[in-house]
Amino acid sequence: MSRSDDILKVHRLAHAGGSTALLEWLASHLGGWVAVVDPEAEHGSAPEAAVRGAAELGARGVRSAVLHGADCATLLFALDGRRVLAAVLEQPHHPDAPALLADAAVPLGLVLRAEEAGRREERVRRAEGQAREAVLHLLMNGWLSTAHQIAGTLGPALPDPMRMYVVECPTGRRAEVARLCRELTDGRAWIVRCPVYVRHLIVLAPPAPAAGAAAGDPLAEALVEGARDCAVGVSGELALNEAPTAYTQAFHALAVARGSADRHARFGPGPELALAAHEAGAAWAEALLAPLHTYAPRRPQDPGGQELRATAHAWLNFTSHATRLLKVHRNTLAARLRLIEALLGLDLARLADQAALSLALRLTSGAGPGPGAGAGPGPGPGARAGAGSGGAPGTAAPGLDDVLRDPRLTDWARAHLSGLSGPDAPPGARDTVRTWLAHDAQLVPAAAVLGVSVPGARKRLTRIEALLERSLLQSPSARHDLWLAHRAEELAG
Repeated sequence: MSRSDDILKVHRLAHAGGSTALLEWLASHLGGWVAVVDPEAEHGSAPEAAVRGAAELGARGVRSAVLHGADCATLLFALDGRRVLAAVLEQPHHPDAPALLADAAVPLGLVLRAEEAGRREERVRRAEGQAREAVLHLLMNGWLSTAHQIAGTLGPALPDPMRMYVVECPTGRRAEVARLCRELTDGRAWIVRCPVYVRHLIVLAPPAPAAGAAAGDPLAEALVEGARDCAVGVSGELALNEAPTAYTQAFHALAVARGSADRHARFGPGPELALAAHEAGAAWAEALLAPLHTYAPRRPQDPGGQELRATAHAWLNFTSHATRLLKVHRNTLAARLRLIEALLGLDLARLADQAALSLALRLTSGAGPGPGAGAGPGPGPGARAGAGSGGAPGTAAPGLDDVLRDPRLTDWARAHLSGLSGPDAPPGARDTVRTWLAHDAQLVPAAAVLGVSVPGARKRLTRIEALLERSLLQSPSARHDLWLAHRAEELAG
């Protein structure tokens, strides 16, 4: 093979296979050891002559050298920085080896720089993704000032007011859909890869010009038009400090969009539980969560009250997937949940206690009395919510029952459940939901009581999702609000 053929081969390998393919071919072609050596790095498997020669090359400031040993020769060619292309070949070595290595040094140096640039770009991309995820966490936990500061650095600014979009993409297409979203919004949307669901994008965008309630959403329509295998759920127009509510709304709308021919849906109007329950339930919620808000860990590395609160919120919304959101091991999550149960006197395996905790978290800000506060007493008898058994969704202790007896909660519950008895409701919708709630939102025992298969029960609940315009089977689920609504209606007689 001629020298020109060798040069062509070197350039093709550098372009198609990178530095690894090129070095492997050189070693095979020359019948020796060929690698890139950095004299200041660790090289456990590199021949001593190559490491020593690379250091000597840098110290003398020369571009190439040959070190002759008893039965081998070490050929050295300087690359960029401290790195050296080194070949250790048995004597007599291939006569064209020096020329071939000299010809390979230039493309090898270029491809090494390109690979390093690619790695740096990937690190920057990951760092930006993590920073954007951090902004989302700050928004969800009410730290708006810090969220604005980080967002202002990364760009664009966080929109306020805004609509939140949850876009469900085909596997592996989130980057493509994110680019489409940036184009459609002229770069004004804040786009985050969902830390929990690997197919979801979360988008905060400035609201479109005012339109009627029945009007569609221009961004959602354009996203579906540009990526027809996506589904988009859209929140109402909300202030930025209502980001948790906006996410829940968009997620519920996504459940409707999946079954819609349009593949997008806006959250349906309806009464907000937190608004209806605030006056009657604020004191109860503070009493229930006081042991959590005042908890001080024994060791500095253990989670404090605010971290436990965030854990509870993440688990109620995402169940076992909360490990992805919190970046903790499942055993760590389980240990934190046991601690929360012990502090609050709850059994989080029961839907009634989950619903009570969910409502209490929404009615409080989570601002505890300070880091020096003690753990405090457990909740009193009037603060605890306990699940019952039998045909009813559950029973609750007097504290929560007193809140749910408030006439405003009764009105909210009847409005929330009206769709289950309306003309569009499938037969037995109310009984299906009531049975599902009575069995802690578990499909298997609920299906057994209903006398249907588990897939049959799932299909029933999927139809009810479209009816209520709320997600039931995938978290964040409306199961907590449904339990509270059934209990409030039951207490109203």
